[in-house]
Amino acid sequence: MKKITLISRISFLYGVIQIIVCLTGDQLLAQNDHARIKIDIERQVGEIDKMIYGNFVEHLGRCIYGGLYEPGSSLSDKNGFRKDVIQATKELNVPIVRWPGGNFVSGYHWEDGIGPVEKRPVRMDLAWGYRENNSFGTDEFIDWCHEVQTEPYFCVNLGTGTMDEARNWVEYCNIEKGTYYADLRIKNGHKQPHKVIYWGLGNEMDGSWQMGHKNAEDYGKFALETAKLMKGIDKNIKLVASGSSNYGGDWINWNRTILEYLKDQVDFISLHNYTGNRSNNYYEYMASTRFAEKAIKITEGIIQAELSKTKRNEPIYIAFDEYNVWYRAKGEEGNEEIYNLEDALVVATYLNTFIRNANIVKMANMAQLVNVIAPIFTTKEGSWYQTIFYPLYLFANNCHGTALETFVDSPVYQLKDTQIPYLDVSSAFNKEKNEVILNVVNRDKERLIITDIISQFGIFDGEAEIYQVNSKDIKDQNSAAKLLVKTNKGKQNVKGANFTYSFPAHSYTMIIIPLGSR
Repeated sequence: MKKITLISRISFLYGVIQIIVCLTGDQLLAQNDHARIKIDIERQVGEIDKMIYGNFVEHLGRCIYGGLYEPGSSLSDKNGFRKDVIQATKELNVPIVRWPGGNFVSGYHWEDGIGPVEKRPVRMDLAWGYRENNSFGTDEFIDWCHEVQTEPYFCVNLGTGTMDEARNWVEYCNIEKGTYYADLRIKNGHKQPHKVIYWGLGNEMDGSWQMGHKNAEDYGKFALETAKLMKGIDKNIKLVASGSSNYGGDWINWNRTILEYLKDQVDFISLHNYTGNRSNNYYEYMASTRFAEKAIKITEGIIQAELSKTKRNEPIYIAFDEYNVWYRAKGEEGNEEIYNLEDALVVATYLNTFIRNANIVKMANMAQLVNVIAPIFTTKEGSWYQTIFYPLYLFANNCHGTALETFVDSPVYQLKDTQIPYLDVSSAFNKEKNEVILNVVNRDKERLIITDIISQFGIFDGEAEIYQVNSKDIKDQNSAAKLLVKTNKGKQNVKGANFTYSFPAHSYTMIIIPLGSR
């Protein structure tokens, strides 16, 4: 009996030593801070549309002029397009770009931006307080889209614009020849039609800040008649209703009312959302994208309710065509936000949100592409990548296929009356490559989280690729001189129905996991 007791004591002491060892090091891990992620490739949410990795360019600050378009620069091509920006846009694998606004579009008249550049008028832009010389217009944007191999998405002026102006723009872009505006396009040097498929019916028309702001009834009526004329010119175009942006108002009723009018005409309804960390409260900031997910769920319900009142068979989807972090430089000259690591983590949670709702979110556009609240930043000498470039790059280049409903059992933190999981997760199954793409943001600022990753259908088999966006400090920023935040790569052999991975503190990790034959 004494011998057994001695062995038991030795075993107990060994266990204590092991616990102490686990609790030492740079990141202390509490015993209960262990997570589980269960993946079942048969639990499918919907197909991921590549357009959720889109972007947006507006005539604001140095986004267009001095960003993607800088004639005379040694870094530009013969068309005045910055070659480094073209290369960076291709690296981001941007599938669709929204233009020309944004608030700018509500005072923009597209005919100012066509024809000989020297004859184009200079206008006052009342949205942002600049002078617009109109040297970059419809044909320049289309040419740029061809260069970067992306789809154009035009937004029409339903603020100070007219129904005729909108339908004439469709005619200029999409009719081959034999009409006034089609022949004008040919005269301006573009024989082939531009074939612009996606058109937004105004921008943020629910906002009092918008030129030509309307209430829901007035916008619904005006947009409906405009939509009829535009589709009369080209029945194949896809239309986006101007949905919620003014969340201080009755945004739910706005979406419901405009869909009552537009449910037989539009293919998408837009949502906009920006977030920031003005209070410098890290954990509150890390949970800020939960509102975007709430807005998506509520709007999805409104869509289904309105579709039940119509005979149309085609779905209506959500285009989340403006989102980003925007608070430091908001309202400042140029709106040139310089991002840090925590901003990159928030962008990753936005992207996780779009994946988790892939059944209804079929387009999303980060605002904006260059210089103005942007992943790409230019100087006279070159360009560099902001922290938010890296999560968008990883998603756009790797996360394709079918979004999965993922079970997550994660440690939580308390935020007011809500418990927030430290791990924010999305996953997808790429059938062509027979692999699972797992996206995990560890919101814990101090500790890694050991996680069991479990397959509930099939087995993991092969070498998993691991990509991690992280840095030493959550406030670390990038600059032309130094990239503190970037993607680090690794690999891990996986075999069987589960494996364990430790997600570092304040990190975004993508794991591409090969599956065995089924």
